[in-house]
Order: sequence, then structure tokens, then C-alpha cells
Amino acid sequence: MKTLLVLRHAKSGWDDPVARDFDRPLNPKGQRAAMAMGRYLRDQGLRFDHAIASPAVRVQETLGQVAHGYGAAIEPAWDQKLYLASLGTLLDAVEALPDGADTVLLSGHNPGLEELVLDRVRTPGPLRDAAAEKFPTATLAELRFDIAHWAEASGAEAELVRFIRPRDLDPSLGPDA
Repeated sequence: MKTLLVLRHAKSGWDDPVARDFDRPLNPKGQRAAMAMGRYLRDQGLRFDHAIASPAVRVQETLGQVAHGYGAAIEPAWDQKLYLASLGTLLDAVEALPDGADTVLLSGHNPGLEELVLDRVRTPGPLRDAAAEKFPTATLAELRFDIAHWAEASGAEAELVRFIRPRDLDPSLGPDA
């Protein structure tokens, strides 16, 4: 059994004058949402053996705030290929995960992360419907695979165990707040 925790970066600051999209930081709401998600991970007892992430500034800052709420450092393997990665690139990254890691945190960007979740979770249900409707910033999806090796992930269906948006934790983090 392998578990993949898929975490989209938190809301970034479009008003921040940066030269490259890669360098866009989180805005204050994004910082609060990421910290709330870290507290949620801690309170739910969600642990992971390994983490991989896009090195974009907004992902780095998201994981920094998640770690603050979680109460423990998160030291991912930063992978440039995960910056705005396609479904195929994400599946390649998942298949390359170390088999010694049973639960992995993957943090990056949409639309790739949403496509990954919808591609691996084929059984209809309310959580999949919610993910298909919208995969907001700082949202966490937990996928459980009935596989022994990560290399089997691209051919395996996953169960969507949870789909948690920041607004589920705090209504002030919703889109209209």
C-alpha cells in the first residue's frame, strides 16, 4: 500500500512585482491557508516518509508555512521538472519515488496536480466530484494506491481518501472571504 499526499501551492501574490512567474511569493491569505493546512496535517496525524516539490518560490513558501503549522520541518527533494509539470511528468516523478517511502508528500502546481488526481482516481464519488469541480490553492488530496512499488502507480487506480480545501478548515480562507 502506498499513499500520495498531493498539495497544491497556496495563493500567490499577483500584485507582487516579480520578473518571473517562478519567483511569485505567497500573499497573506495564502500564508494563512498553508499554515492552516499544516495544522490540519498535524491534527489528523498525517505523516510522510518523503517529500518532493517544485522549487518555485510559492511552493517553497507554502511548505515553509505548512511546516510552521505542522510543527516539524519539511525537507523535500526540490525538482525543477515539477515546476508547472504535466500529468506525464508527474507520473514519471511518482514512479521514481523510493519504495522505502510508503507515504509521500508531493507539492506543486495546477493544472498538473488536478489532472494527476483525476487520472488516478477513476471511481465516481463526492470527493472526486469536488476535485473535478475545482482544485483550489493550498488544497490537499490523499490518494491511496494498492501497490507494492511506486513504479506501478501509473497503471494503478487510486482511492481518493480525502480532499480538503482551506475553506473547509476556515471559511475566511474561501474564495469570497
